[in-house]
Amino acid sequence: MSKLDKIFDSVGKRSLFKEKKILQSNYSPEDIPHRDKQIEQVASVLAPCLLGEKTSNLFIYGKTGTGKTLSVQHVTNELLKRANEEKILRVEYLNCKLKKVADTEYRILAELIKKMGGSVPATGLPTDQVYLKFLEILEKSDEKLLILVLDEIDQAVKKISDEFLYNLTRINSELNNTQIIVVGISNDLRFLDMIDQRGRRSLSEEEIVFPPYNALQLQEILRMRSDGAFKDKVVSDGVIAKCAAFAAREHGDARRALDLLRVAGELAEREANPKIEMKHIDNANDKIERDKILDIIETEPKQFQLVLYSIFELTSKDDGGIYTGDVYMHYQELCKRVNIDCLTQRRVGDIIAEFDMLGIINARVISKGRHGRMREIKLAIPESIVERAKGILDGALEF
Repeated sequence: MSKLDKIFDSVGKRSLFKEKKILQSNYSPEDIPHRDKQIEQVASVLAPCLLGEKTSNLFIYGKTGTGKTLSVQHVTNELLKRANEEKILRVEYLNCKLKKVADTEYRILAELIKKMGGSVPATGLPTDQVYLKFLEILEKSDEKLLILVLDEIDQAVKKISDEFLYNLTRINSELNNTQIIVVGISNDLRFLDMIDQRGRRSLSEEEIVFPPYNALQLQEILRMRSDGAFKDKVVSDGVIAKCAAFAAREHGDARRALDLLRVAGELAEREANPKIEMKHIDNANDKIERDKILDIIETEPKQFQLVLYSIFELTSKDDGGIYTGDVYMHYQELCKRVNIDCLTQRRVGDIIAEFDMLGIINARVISKGRHGRMREIKLAIPESIVERAKGILDGALEF
């Protein structure tokens, strides 16, 4: 028997999971602990939909993994069950972080039209024609109301500008049979500060903030999920508390805690270990950190990727530190190569500060005497993923 046969034959015997999907981020539990108050607030705002009445637009804020999307989906599912008989209501969900769906106004509209049963070419039409197509398909809709859930809406505004949001809300004045209610979900508490005053006035919004979970709440969430996800006596003592402590440090991110527990289970399973131990949580944490960095690099807008590519290229040529000015000069050259307008040096400085905050680089302010102060930049990502990160940037920027 070959080594591969042994691995494949043993996979069922050494499995620690009973139902792995319970720990995955797209799983919707029936019970959402510690979010009763927020769920009731969302339901109160949207309840008049059941009478066919347009409600205020709703904006929901909170850090990643605080139950925002789960709670909104729970409320909209319950609304749809109630409204099912009378065809008053339709709900469409769009994640604005998805590349090639929400990186231009055109693509957002094309995706919404597709969800409503229509189609437009992937590119080629003027945007105002795509709006007309969207209007047309809404007017033919049987339902009086469309609740449009735009998850991670801050990402779309950063990539596209707030114009598309203003245009979406303005559509209602041109519709006779159907009205749109926008439910925006944002990880950025300052999201509405990005919107200009004209847009703010047209939104007429309600706001709900989801606080982070604390370590004890995270432990309770993990225990409930792990009971269904793992076989009996698989999780060692202290593992759940350690997972919760890691995630509580990351702004009370329940998604992070569940990912840690799932990846730890997968790592223990690969070792043919009958239990998930503390060491598996540490190893899972390292793995998730690496994957998170690659995910950030892949999903950042093109301008961010160009600044980062400049840092990669400069640090590969210089073992010492490089400085903000060097990065800006190299970034300008790259912009010419790909025929993209350059940002100002100040804006590129803001992007560098953001990379520092995300842990991709270390940017240390140093004094250069009479030349003033500047930031010395060094890459902070693990050596093991540098090549993969470069490959992602090469593909995205088509160098």
